[in-house]
Amino acid sequence: MNKLNIDKKAIRELAEIMNETGLGEIEIETGDHRLRVSRGSSASAGPDLVQAVVPAAAPAPVPAAAPAVAADASSHPGAVKSPMVGTAYLSPEPGAAPFVRVGDVVNEGQTLVIVEAMKTMNPIAAPRAGKVVEVLVANEEPVEYGQPLVIVE
Repeated sequence: MNKLNIDKKAIRELAEIMNETGLGEIEIETGDHRLRVSRGSSASAGPDLVQAVVPAAAPAPVPAAAPAVAADASSHPGAVKSPMVGTAYLSPEPGAAPFVRVGDVVNEGQTLVIVEAMKTMNPIAAPRAGKVVEVLVANEEPVEYGQPLVIVE
């Protein structure tokens, strides 16, 4: 029987990514080894499968008006939605001015927000020129796939 080398650092990094993004499970595979980190438990683990259970983070409190705003914003024709799960950043670096503010006129392709997913910064560009009428996320806020970020009219 081969001794399985467990990379504790990799497990911690995957758990950190899960906490940052709100994911329930992450799995990576290299060669004949597979590592899965999940918030729940699984019925069985194969010979090369290591599981680590990460405690679920308490959800952030949401203002009472937020669900109604999100529902209206998601159907808005000018809503720019997140193409992935991640963390939204409104400026290029801490302390810098935000990419856009309410009332700004933007050009097609101009960066509105950055969504960080798995340590990769993904600029979210304006799909068309227009005026920013609402910024729907806060800086460093976790976002979901399809969540409206900004409304451009």
